[in-house]
Amino acid sequence: MKRNIFLRTIIASGALIMRPIDSLAKSYLKARLKTGFKINSGNDRFQKPIILFEGDTFYTKVSTSDTDGDLYVYESTRVKQGGPNLHLHYEQDEWWYILEGEFIIKVGDDTFKVKPGDSVFGPRGVPHAFSKMGESGVGRMLTTFQPAGKMEECFIALSEGKMKGKSDAEQDEFRKQHGFERVGPPITTFKKF
Repeated sequence: MKRNIFLRTIIASGALIMRPIDSLAKSYLKARLKTGFKINSGNDRFQKPIILFEGDTFYTKVSTSDTDGDLYVYESTRVKQGGPNLHLHYEQDEWWYILEGEFIIKVGDDTFKVKPGDSVFGPRGVPHAFSKMGESGVGRMLTTFQPAGKMEECFIALSEGKMKGKSDAEQDEFRKQHGFERVGPPITTFKKF
């Protein structure tokens, strides 16, 4: 008799514990996009490219909101030589696929010269940077963050000028709030390969 009461109590407790998990799973499935979509060449997902600096434009291809934060993909078009500071992401892996031009991509202790058709993977927690080589011509790359984190939000804020005129300390805090930190300077010297 006591064993039956014990078993019923365990089963009832399990059902109570599983209810929030089931509810969470259902809300997760509702938040994800349930239809496919097409982005035409040279277009942005929302018809509003993110312009970070003169000649540096991001065209969102898969938004953070499309995947409930699982993935963010954008095409970066760069006119000027250069790229971001050496930095690391706390929780995002990053992947670059070169569409046009040549780039230098540094991941940890490895430095790669890449051209159209090449790709490079940068694991989370490993310092990395990239730089478009040369002043002439356009450089284009497809960049993926997985999970998306707050990178799309970060780029939008930067394009709206929210960090313009801010101190280095304020910029570093902004980066940390968006899941990454600066750990060194940008790539400025190009080795002979």
